[in-house]
Amino acid sequence: MGMRFTGKARRGMVALAVVAGLGLGTAACGGGGGDDDKKPQSSSSSDASGSQPNTQEGQAEEPLAEMKGPSGLLLRITSAVRDSGGFITVNGALKNDSGTMATIPSALSGNETEIMNNGRSLGGATLVDSKSKKRYYVLRDTEGRPLTTTGFSTLKAGESIDVFLQFPSPPADTADVSFQLPLFPSAVIKISG
Repeated sequence: MGMRFTGKARRGMVALAVVAGLGLGTAACGGGGGDDDKKPQSSSSSDASGSQPNTQEGQAEEPLAEMKGPSGLLLRITSAVRDSGGFITVNGALKNDSGTMATIPSALSGNETEIMNNGRSLGGATLVDSKSKKRYYVLRDTEGRPLTTTGFSTLKAGESIDVFLQFPSPPADTADVSFQLPLFPSAVIKISG
């Protein structure tokens, strides 16, 4: 009898742990809400491309901008979509266009300690609205993590990763902004949505 009770108690604790884990998973998804928000927008541009990886989508469509950086790195921006929540999500791909492994320069993370403490990222990127003379920095969550692709330090030769960045939205009448990332030339991109 005592063993059965222990078995039931253990199952109950395991179930409680699973429920707690699901709760944490939901909280984690909520923290990266930008990821969830950008996916429906990118797939809403055309239903057929929604089932394909972003890299194929980027190759099929004319990118908004292509910028060559150090060590053979190539940043291709495929979309910049304004969201009703007051932010812009920039999507693209970062590719190592060289024949050797490329180390991602720490300068791409920017020089803000809070962002740098969260590892390599594209946190140093900005959008410049020359019309209203304002610069917009990558958004951060409540933990200080940049709302951009993080956690990559090297790319193999020819390797490409999908990237995203979220910024506060310039005024609704602003359609063109300058995208800037340390060590890369700036490029004018068109905002949709």
